[in-house]
Amino acid sequence: MPSNKSVSDAPIVQFSNCRILRDHQLQREDLWVREGKILNPEKLFFDEKGSADVQLDCKDSIIAPGFIDVQINGGFGVDFSLATDDFKSGIDLVSQKILSHGVTSFCPTLVTSPPSVYHQILPQISVRNGGALGAGILGAHLEGPFISKEKKGAHPEHCLRTFEAGAFQDLLATYGSLDCVQIVTLAPEMRRSSEVIQELTKRGICVSLGHSVANLSQAEEAVQHGATFITHLFNAMLPFHHRDPGIVGLLTSDKIPAGRRVFYGMISDGIHTNPAALRIAHRAHPKGLVLVTDAIAGMGLAPGRHTLGQQVVEIDGLNTYIAGTKTLSGSVATMDTCVRHFQEATGCSVETALEAASLHPAQLLGIEHKKGTLNYDSDADFLMLNDSLYVQATYIAGEEVWRQDMSGM
Repeated sequence: MPSNKSVSDAPIVQFSNCRILRDHQLQREDLWVREGKILNPEKLFFDEKGSADVQLDCKDSIIAPGFIDVQINGGFGVDFSLATDDFKSGIDLVSQKILSHGVTSFCPTLVTSPPSVYHQILPQISVRNGGALGAGILGAHLEGPFISKEKKGAHPEHCLRTFEAGAFQDLLATYGSLDCVQIVTLAPEMRRSSEVIQELTKRGICVSLGHSVANLSQAEEAVQHGATFITHLFNAMLPFHHRDPGIVGLLTSDKIPAGRRVFYGMISDGIHTNPAALRIAHRAHPKGLVLVTDAIAGMGLAPGRHTLGQQVVEIDGLNTYIAGTKTLSGSVATMDTCVRHFQEATGCSVETALEAASLHPAQLLGIEHKKGTLNYDSDADFLMLNDSLYVQATYIAGEEVWRQDMSGM
C-alpha cells in the first residue's frame, strides 16, 4: 500500500476536535494541512491512501481564516508614512506584532504625504508571504493625496493634490512607482479622476473612494469606471442625505455594473462609527462589509502623543485626535477587537463577523482563491479562536507563528 511519500515527503498535519469556518458555516470537521496548503482529505485517503503524520487536538476551538487588514497606517510606535532609515525594521515589527491579533496579511497604508516621502518609502515595501517573522504584505494602500480639502480628516492640507492635464502621469510622478501598490484611495469628484480610475484598474490596482464630497452620481460613475471599494464608510465623506445619499448610496445603488460588488471598509472600534450606523450599513449590504483597523502608530502603545505622517496625534483612551483638536485621526483598535465589536454591535453570527475580516477583504483584492477561506488548496493561514472570538493561536502556511501564553492566566 503506498505511503504518504507516494506524492510528497512533506508531513501531513491533522487538526481535530474543532469547528472550521467553511462555506459560511462553522462545521465540525478536521482540517488537514500539507506544504502550507489546505488538503482535501478525500483525495488523501482514496488517491494517495495516505494519513496524518501529526495530529493536533484543538480542544473545541473555532478555526477561521486569518484576518486581512487592508487599511493600517502603522502600530507599536511605527508610522508607515514616516520616511526613516530603518523603515524595513519598522514594517517587520508591525507585521510580527499583529500576529497576536489574528492578522496574517495586510496592506501597509500611507496617508497623504509629499512626493519625496512616497519616493523614499514605496521602494522599501515589497510584497511577501507571511511566516514566523510576521504577517504577509499584500502591497501598499495609498490613501491620498488626491482627495478633497473639505474632507481631508487627519490628512495635511498642504500636501493635497488635484489631477492636472496628463492626470495619470501626474499620479505616477507623485508616487514614483506603482510596483508594490495594491489600493489607491481618491476623491471621485475631482476632474479627470475617471481616466485615473481606468488606468489604475487596468493595472490591477484596487481604486477606493474616500475623503470626498462626491454625490451619488459621481460615485456611481467612478464604480462604472472600475472603482470597487469605499474607504472607511461614513468617515470623511458627505453624511447620508435622503435626496442625494452621496457615496453611502452606493450600498443600495441600482447603477452598479452587473456582476460587480462594491465593498466598503468600516472602522468597528466603537468610536469612528456609532453602532446604529454600523447596523444600517451591514443590513443594507452585508456582503460588501470589510473590517479595517485604520490603526496608527499609537496602536499597542500608552496614551500620549504619537505621529501620523506629517501630523502629531494624541491618544486618549481609544480616541485618537490631531493634537489640539477634536479631529479623529485613525484608530488604536486591533483587528480582533474590531471583529468582536462588530459582532456585538450588529448581533450578526460568528461566521459573518469572521468573514468580514477575512473572506471579504480577500474578495475585494481578488485573492479569495488562496486567502480568506479554508477551501481545499488555499493557503493554510488560519486562527484558533475561543467562542468569544479571542485569538488563541495564529498559523501561516500551516505553521504556528503565535500562541496565547496561558502560563500567566
